[in-house]
Amino acid sequence: MVPDIFAVNFFIALFALIDPVGNVPLFAAATRGVKNSTARLIAVFVALFVMGFLIFFFFTGLSLLAFFGISLPAFRIAGGILLLLLGLDMTRNDFAESMATGPDEPQEGGRTAQARKRFESMIVPFAMPLLIGPGAISTVIIYASEARDYGVAGVITGVGVIVLVAISTMLSFWATPLISRLLGRIGLAIVVRVLGLILCAMAVQFILSGIADSTTGLILEEASQPYKS
Repeated sequence: MVPDIFAVNFFIALFALIDPVGNVPLFAAATRGVKNSTARLIAVFVALFVMGFLIFFFFTGLSLLAFFGISLPAFRIAGGILLLLLGLDMTRNDFAESMATGPDEPQEGGRTAQARKRFESMIVPFAMPLLIGPGAISTVIIYASEARDYGVAGVITGVGVIVLVAISTMLSFWATPLISRLLGRIGLAIVVRVLGLILCAMAVQFILSGIADSTTGLILEEASQPYKS
């Protein structure tokens, strides 16, 4: 029997790292100009990407990074650089423009093709590393090692948690029209810029942590892990 505390802790940690509710304003900015039905399809694609990618890392772990000769600190630094670029775009109000392709217009392939095209432009940096960053990947790897201690039941539970997080992400993004109406255009712009500043700080923190993990004494522990108890 797999302890319930394992599933609960895994879900809370992964949900907090992906933070789909906090990323709703960013999803609204990235899908500005498209119909609600198309945006819902994009949310489905994002959820499927999150689920598939995390399940992939759940089973492969560090083996894939080792295959390419990439360390987790290097992955963290690279993710930090991408997040920094995204945060700068958001604070300059370039985020929505960089992802928007204009209002929904009739195109060959229909609504699904439009949603797929917009999703492809959002994979980097929205889906990764914004949603799936080094923190989420490392958390999946850590809990995958714990899940194996419980055998097949542990692996099934771990995969189930990832699926639930993906569904939660989809439902959160489906609520984007309601949140957008509550915030309004000006409120949404303010939230996106504030989140951009926070993302810049998170990006610098990722880079500091990556440098600290790959060096000795170069970065103070208070800077790389400021809230470590």
